[in-house]
Amino acid sequence: MTIAKILLGGMVLGAVSSLGAAQQQSFALPAADRTLAHDIFKQLIETNTTDSVGSVTAAAAEMRQRLLDAKFAPEDVRLLGPNDRKMNLVAIFHGKAGSALKPILAICHLDVVEAKKEDWSPDTPPFVFTEKDGFFYGRGTQDIKEGDTGLVYTLIRMKREGYVPDRDLVVALTADEEGGQSNGVDWLIRNHPELMQAEFVINPDAGGVYAEKSRPTVFDVEATEKTYADFHVTATNKGGHSSLPTGDNAIYRVADALHRLEVTPFPVELNAVTRAEFLAMAKVETGQLAADMRAVAANPEDEAAVARLSAIPEWNSTMRTTCVATMMSAGHAPNALPQRAQANVNCRILPGHSGEETRQTLIKLFNDPSLQVDFVTDAGMVMGKGDERMSAPPPPVNRTVEGALDKVVNELWPGLPIVPTMEPGASDSIYTAAAGIPSYGLNGFAIDQDDVRAHGMNERLGVESFYKGVEFTYLFMKALTQ
Repeated sequence: MTIAKILLGGMVLGAVSSLGAAQQQSFALPAADRTLAHDIFKQLIETNTTDSVGSVTAAAAEMRQRLLDAKFAPEDVRLLGPNDRKMNLVAIFHGKAGSALKPILAICHLDVVEAKKEDWSPDTPPFVFTEKDGFFYGRGTQDIKEGDTGLVYTLIRMKREGYVPDRDLVVALTADEEGGQSNGVDWLIRNHPELMQAEFVINPDAGGVYAEKSRPTVFDVEATEKTYADFHVTATNKGGHSSLPTGDNAIYRVADALHRLEVTPFPVELNAVTRAEFLAMAKVETGQLAADMRAVAANPEDEAAVARLSAIPEWNSTMRTTCVATMMSAGHAPNALPQRAQANVNCRILPGHSGEETRQTLIKLFNDPSLQVDFVTDAGMVMGKGDERMSAPPPPVNRTVEGALDKVVNELWPGLPIVPTMEPGASDSIYTAAAGIPSYGLNGFAIDQDDVRAHGMNERLGVESFYKGVEFTYLFMKALTQ
């Protein structure tokens, strides 16, 4: 039975009317622990871990030293990876001796998306940890160094308290989820599978607490996710002098293809998780939005409801595969006809569909045999054919996860609805799920729906949201291992 089926049977917890109490519920992270969490977060934000010039190894080594200082044995905190910039940290917190329970694996990436200082506000540069107006600013504050912080803090606090979990807890802080050629989860599964064996995986880089004007509205749990794919769309031409333009222009051909993509969305397609998500969110939302969610869940061909939901990026991505132009390069001189034009089209593909199937759909949509449409692998290789990888089906309900989540959510946010979702992007869970390990995406860091700044400029996270998310991580990991 899937999480979606349980939801349809009445899993949504509490009533919306109780959410005022959820916002007012007090919690108290000890003062010394607030300082510890703050300092870990600051250290991570100010360590540049971009693929271009940063070092994941530096951040991993910093976190390893913190664990060593907390009396972890050196053999239990290992730096492992393919090169000197892409080392992953794997930490083992040992449970009861002789436990027959398989370990729990928590994964969270250390790398961040590129950030140019000139694009950000002068008073909140991307790699300076800045507190301003109730927010922490810096690249990675939403995606996902707060998750790394919560896990490291939890290990240190558990060690300090002398806590003994009912099984081993393994934490992997990894490279290249956001790009690059050395994805840490994939590398560890292939090169150190003995460290990645687990009953299930918890991944903070998905799901989470969503809020409206700092008022929590829903706790999302990722039950499935899309797959990620990049495609290069290329036109070539013999070029010539710009004073003698012709009807065959490489830039125009690519531009025409991109316009077709812009005005021709992929068809609507719901699965068990997204249908359940719409039905659950219809109980949280009101008015036309709630009505449209119920309508599309009942009939995905309801054109009026689909059109209104499609105007909202979050729900548009929930209903269909999305492909969008993200980069473009063309021409070689301002006074010459372009000999080459190329665009990168980034796709987030619904479960059940492959990269090659999507590439063929793009070829048909562009309807221009002169264009070359190539698939770009995770390692950056350009291939004439896409891969056949698809998202794994939703994991089965795990009573340990379900019970721990119910307990901690109701402790910190009484009555907050718990809703299974499909991650509209993609995360490292695709690797663990493909390895046969049930993987659940969730975290306790609340973000306003209109303030999602991951991958964008002036990325930020509310100060109290950060501390409450850290507390959630600690309480949830303890609840999972008691």
